[in-house]
Amino acid sequence: MITISLCLIVKNEEDVLARCLDSVRDIADEIVIVDTGSTDRTKEIAGEYTEAIYSFEWIDDFAAARNYAFSLATSEYILWLDADDVFLEADREKLLKLKAELSNAIDTVSMNYHLAKDEYGRVTSSLRRNRLVKRSRGFRWIGAVHEYLEVFGPSLASDIAVTHASLRHDSDRNLRIYENRLAAGENFNARDTFYYANELKDHGKYEQAIAYYTKFLLLGEGWVEDNISACAKLSDCYSALGNDDMMMHHALMSFRYGTPLPEFCCRIGYWHLQQNAYETAAYWYQAALNTPQSAQTWSLRNDQCATWLPHLQLCVCYDRLGDQQRAYMHNEKAREYRPTDASVLYNKQYLESILFPERSEEPSEVQQGDKISI
Repeated sequence: MITISLCLIVKNEEDVLARCLDSVRDIADEIVIVDTGSTDRTKEIAGEYTEAIYSFEWIDDFAAARNYAFSLATSEYILWLDADDVFLEADREKLLKLKAELSNAIDTVSMNYHLAKDEYGRVTSSLRRNRLVKRSRGFRWIGAVHEYLEVFGPSLASDIAVTHASLRHDSDRNLRIYENRLAAGENFNARDTFYYANELKDHGKYEQAIAYYTKFLLLGEGWVEDNISACAKLSDCYSALGNDDMMMHHALMSFRYGTPLPEFCCRIGYWHLQQNAYETAAYWYQAALNTPQSAQTWSLRNDQCATWLPHLQLCVCYDRLGDQQRAYMHNEKAREYRPTDASVLYNKQYLESILFPERSEEPSEVQQGDKISI
């Protein structure tokens, strides 16, 4: 059985830290907490779980803090989390099993990262990250903001998931760090250019974000996943600015970088739906359902675009085309994912009034496609 050091960097996490540490208390052989300047009860709470609590002067550099935490670990493997992450019970059991069975020949283990769930408990946003690494390999974190762990060697893609369960978030922190770095005269590399554009977009500074996403793509140095994401975010920015043609242009541009993703198929389908081109829209929504989805993708996944959303929009398309039987079939598929969704139930009542008039009330109009957000 391997031994595991859990490493966290924290600051003012009194409301979530115990929950995180409880989820790994009987799994980690060592817990290393690096505090970057807490003024609440964070250190006091951490002290209930470990004596290995250290202070690190915050220098606007997440990689520096994480590398310091890694340098303090003593076990064979290092597991890292953020304070607002948890292992749910099923994933705890999987991690315990992995700990007992992992071959020492494996250098890194990646895990799913569940970022958001819908009201039915289904994951709607996720990606994959390297979570458990062999300490002797000396892997390092890179990047002051949106840092990543540079790894190599034999790896294992596990089905274990870390669940992000944030209660609050300093939405301005990363933007402040980037703008301070720019003010100091720093030249951003491709990765920083991309993530700075993300911060600008998230703050509604769409025109500035467009400039930086464009610069990032022109550099030609980004990871494939980031290139595709930049196209998606450019599409979002232009949509927010009311420029549907450029929204469509960047959705199509994503095809330059890899296999069409469901998110882009839905975007293109939506554009055609707005033009009342229902057959073409239906083609793209069907393509969203048919696109192969790898469970091991490293890019951010919008699972709605590969499940209920295309079915709901196909219901609209086929109703407009006069094929209520197919519309009903797709609405029922959407209902499997969202059994109490108001739009789905509204469509069900409407279509049953047409297909099964003997057991339906007065028909009403089907949910409009242009009222469903993508």
